[in-house]
Order: sequence, then C-alpha cells, then structure tokens
Amino acid sequence: MLKRSRILITGASAGLGKGLAREFAARGATLALCARRLDRLEEVRSELLAEHPGLRVHLRALDVTDHERVFDVFEEFAAELGGLDRVVVNAGIGNGRPLGTGEFATNRAIVETNLVAGLAQIEAAMTIFRRQRAGHLVVMSSVSAFRAVNASMTAYAASKAGVATLAEGLRAELHGSDIAVSTIFPGYIRTELNEHNTSAPFMVDAASGCRALTHAIEKEPDKAVVPAWPWTPIGAAMRNLPLSWVRRLG
Repeated sequence: MLKRSRILITGASAGLGKGLAREFAARGATLALCARRLDRLEEVRSELLAEHPGLRVHLRALDVTDHERVFDVFEEFAAELGGLDRVVVNAGIGNGRPLGTGEFATNRAIVETNLVAGLAQIEAAMTIFRRQRAGHLVVMSSVSAFRAVNASMTAYAASKAGVATLAEGLRAELHGSDIAVSTIFPGYIRTELNEHNTSAPFMVDAASGCRALTHAIEKEPDKAVVPAWPWTPIGAAMRNLPLSWVRRLG
C-alpha cells in the first residue's frame, strides 16, 4: 500500500524519472508526469497502460527552465488530481565541462536546470503542500554532491549540492509538520542517459536502481543514499578523506 497515491514526477520521459514512474505505476499510484518532450511522455504512458490497464496517468509538456510554466503545470496537475501527495523533483542534466575551458554556456545550463529550475519546482510544490498542509517533497540530488572530484562534473556537483541544501533548509523549517522532505542521493545507475559511460564505478542496472530508489522514497527518510551499498560508505569517504585520495573516485 502506497503512503502517497497522487505522485508528480518531473523529467519523467527518460532515465530515473521514467524508471520511478514505472515503479510507482506497479504500486497503483495516480501519476502526473512531465518532461520537455510530450511525444516521449505519451510513449511512457502507453507502456504503463499496457502493463497496468486502468492506471491514471496525466501528462504535461514542461521545460523546467520556463519557471512560470512550472508553477502553472503543478497547479494544473493539482486541480486535475484533487491535490498532490508527493512531488519528485527529478528533472536535470549533466555532462559538464572543466571550468575555464570556454564552455561557460554548458556549465551555466547545468546550474540553471538543476539548481535554479530545481528551486522553481520546489517552490511550486511547496505552494501546494503549504495550502494542503500535507505532502511529501522528494529532491533528487546525487552522490556527486558530496565532493566535486571530477573536472567535467564540477558544475553538476555544485548544482546537486545546491538542491540538497534547499531541501535541508526546508526540513529544518518543517520539522514536526505533516510535510515531509526527503533528499535522495543516487549512486551510479545505468540508464539511456549514461549508457556510454563505461568508467563509472559500481554501476547498477536501471531496474534494480529504480526499485531501490522507490523503496527508499516510500520510507520518506530525511536523506537516503541509493543503492545503500556501497554508496553509503563511499559517500562518507568522499566527504572526509583527503582530496588526494578522493579524486581517484572521479
């Protein structure tokens, strides 16, 4: 039995967002899915309905960097579903470049999408949750947020650390209320978005990774590193070991 049945997931047309939609669909959730490409979302809905006839799946095209549209879409979903129980702030991009190599536009896009647009999604979700006086905000960060140790991942790591800090501030504010805030730190999970990355250590397949993510989200923790093994001890090492050692993990 799901704790929260009306679930909004951003960036749901591919990668972890699509995997989470599949897992929550199997648990009987009513889904509100958004992403930039509506055609990809419609493919996802068709797949889910083929597996789970009668499932309710609502779709909206959404570029999360269109901040005003983020608020509109979240409110439209809330009106259609009669409220929202859980919002998963998942949309994001990676593939940065070393700083100072003439790729400012690429790195700016990463920060604007993952952090600034992440803030817009959090604000939109919290507007609804404060009105309802209940809800579960899930912020998808990354184990990369623990330490920036790879030149091409520096902007990405900073953006993911930033959204984690936003969630931490909300948790402190809302402690003891009926609004839960969870920060999820995924390790390396194989999806179509990173299928060409052959050097990432401890990579797990998408099905196993998304199943573990869903299980963690359902527990509504303050923070969770997923998969817990080996990423919980690796995360502790990344935060505390000397940089000369940690950079090898990059």
